[in-house]
Amino acid sequence: MRRYSEDVKADVMGRMTPPLRQSVAKISADLGIHVVTLFNWRKTWRLQGEVVPASKKDPEGWGSTNKFTVVLETAGLNGTELGAYCRERGLYPEQV
Repeated sequence: MRRYSEDVKADVMGRMTPPLRQSVAKISADLGIHVVTLFNWRKTWRLQGEVVPASKKDPEGWGSTNKFTVVLETAGLNGTELGAYCRERGLYPEQV
């Protein structure tokens, strides 16, 4: 079984999350990582509370789990912090 470095995993997460939101198939083709491995990583990240959408849908099309995670993560943020959070994830404050 092949082990991947944390740098590779961080790169994959960056590709899966906004603003890139690349598909698992594209990431697999680009990096040569099996799709099952990528799906497992995404599932693990979600269970850890990371916002990793399942598709390229806009946030309005996200599932309730992803929406709830964003609400929890932004609940205590002021306007400046919320703006930074949204820019980092390719969101608009109105979507939160």
